[in-house]
Amino acid sequence: MEEQQLSMIEQFNNWLGGVGGFVWGPYMLIPLLLGVGVIMMIGLKFLPFRKLGYAFGVMWKGRKHDPEHEGELSPFQALMTSMAATVGTGNIVGVATAIYFGGPGAVFWMWITALFGMATKYCEAVLAVHYREVTPNGSYVGGTMFYIKNGMGPKWKWLAFIFAIFGAVASFGIGNMTQANAITSNIVNLTGVSEWVIAVILLILCLVVLVGGVKRIGNVAGTLVPVMALIYIIGGIFSLILHADQVPVAFGLIFGHAFAPAAASGGFLGATVAMAIRFGVARGLFSNEAGLGSAPMAHATAIVKSPVRQGLLGMIDPFLDTIVVCTITALVILTSGHWNDPAVTGPATLTSMSFATALPGTWGSYLVTIGLVLFAFSTILGWCVYGERCIIYLFGDKGALPFRVFFSLIVPVGAMSELTLVWNLADLFNGLMAIPNLIALLVLCPVVFKLTTEYFNGNEYDRK
Repeated sequence: MEEQQLSMIEQFNNWLGGVGGFVWGPYMLIPLLLGVGVIMMIGLKFLPFRKLGYAFGVMWKGRKHDPEHEGELSPFQALMTSMAATVGTGNIVGVATAIYFGGPGAVFWMWITALFGMATKYCEAVLAVHYREVTPNGSYVGGTMFYIKNGMGPKWKWLAFIFAIFGAVASFGIGNMTQANAITSNIVNLTGVSEWVIAVILLILCLVVLVGGVKRIGNVAGTLVPVMALIYIIGGIFSLILHADQVPVAFGLIFGHAFAPAAASGGFLGATVAMAIRFGVARGLFSNEAGLGSAPMAHATAIVKSPVRQGLLGMIDPFLDTIVVCTITALVILTSGHWNDPAVTGPATLTSMSFATALPGTWGSYLVTIGLVLFAFSTILGWCVYGERCIIYLFGDKGALPFRVFFSLIVPVGAMSELTLVWNLADLFNGLMAIPNLIALLVLCPVVFKLTTEYFNGNEYDRK
């Protein structure tokens, strides 16, 4: 009987993996997400490229906010809360997965995905602020479900409801259990500390931060995200300096195999151009989440008058996440020589072996472990905000605190569990979130274009 039940679970898990692979595959999300990004980029007249410097200026000013404006977090804290969820294990393991299966050319397609994702994230953040609401408890809530309801009208409420369900379920998988498991496994492998000890510490940290609500999460994210990203980037740059002679070679591999097959060599099995595109785009989208509808829920909390100003911060997210952090990881992997090493048994070991070789002593192993732990913990914080916003949409303010407590209690479960099934569920629901969001973006993009034109043609553009 037990063997039969196990077989049924395995079959269900395999079915989930197949459905998730289709949702994230070349016939559904990849063309949809890229297509929407292209439409937004053209409609915005390539604003993410033209105004990137201006956007960084807005980000710097966004560390402080005008007390007369409405919202809960400073614009910078709202961006960091969004980045807390996106700068995660995808920046380390996701990049390794893209290279391991798609070859060095996959990195080029990650870049392309991020560049068009900047336009998508801009539109998401603009709509999030423009259509946000204030709950009876004074919380500023927004995101896909709110701009569907308030922008597309009452007849589309069913689509907003579906998104909220998908988002709430996904938060426990991709934003909770899988991240806790990544933290535990990496600390155990490096230090040998008991899983129970790590699970208890994680529970305490989550209760202290998450139960305090979005303002406490924003304060922690505003400090943690810049620090952890800076540590990782500095470590990566130091590695590249030590192997400076290999950096041009690495770029040659990236551009050379973006449009030409990568032949099998060493432990690398080879990759076609189609594989490079598929894994580069899929891992790029998974890393920066542009178009999935998650980040708007964080940007909606910003204390800002103009939706466009927060949109400018939103478009910085994919740039920092993929163009900067993911590129650092990719170059370290390619300059280390391990990307086609027969000793590499999978994507999980590729990054750790690369950094261990690239940096002297044990610094490389510690850097990857610390990076994974901090990135994964920050993802837990960001996705708690996302799940809570979905719950508030479904049940009102009364559901917020119970959700935060329950979300915290699930963390140690994920820390000590086998999560193959959870990973597949998380991957599927994370992808399903994108469909209602992409429909809303296509319908409401004229609103974004109008607000953008008014902003840059008006007096507010010059306001300090």
